[in-house]
Amino acid sequence: MKPELTPSAVLFDLDGTLIDTAPDFVRVLNRMRTAYGLAELPVPYIRCMVSNGARGMVRVGFGLEPDDHGYQQKHTEFLDLYEQSMTIDTCLFEGMDSLLRNLEQRAIPWGIVTNKPVRFAAPVVAALGLTERCGTLICPDHVSQRKPHPEPMFLACKEVNVRPQTAIYVGDHKRDIDAGINAGMTTIAVRYGYIEKPEEADLWGSHYTVDSVSELAKLLQ
Repeated sequence: MKPELTPSAVLFDLDGTLIDTAPDFVRVLNRMRTAYGLAELPVPYIRCMVSNGARGMVRVGFGLEPDDHGYQQKHTEFLDLYEQSMTIDTCLFEGMDSLLRNLEQRAIPWGIVTNKPVRFAAPVVAALGLTERCGTLICPDHVSQRKPHPEPMFLACKEVNVRPQTAIYVGDHKRDIDAGINAGMTTIAVRYGYIEKPEEADLWGSHYTVDSVSELAKLLQ
């Protein structure tokens, strides 16, 4: 039986769940490829890898893994370029602002738990006017172990003063769902995020799965 959705708090993954950062990732990666004499890649090909951050971008853009020669240089280059232009086209997913305002009107705190380093996450959240609205922003910098370990979830729940068992976590990657379940939270997988094969979300073991922000909003009503 699925748990009832009467949350004391709602926590979100950042990229691909709360906000659409793909346009800035795509632009930076294709700018790098052009500089190296390579053709630009199609947006959908890059988009599905955005949840994997700079590592995913270097993999999809240059076929390099962390142990490969040249990986670290391109990883650093991507991050430096991204930091210079990471708030140009990034935005909340359509309908997300209304969803957040509905939570706020009902006095349900919401927050962000992300594997995106605070160096990048905090400025993006600030640029979107969310810093004062969200109850917490937990990044890998704040914990010793990142998702799928439950430590970030426990810290976020502590900061918004709720028990994990009464909170919801929403994410677009298996590690998000694993982190929420490991913390004893109710989990919602979103298929509108950066998923190469959306049908795979059905295999993650989340309590609920939605295809759109509007469907998520209805579920959280």
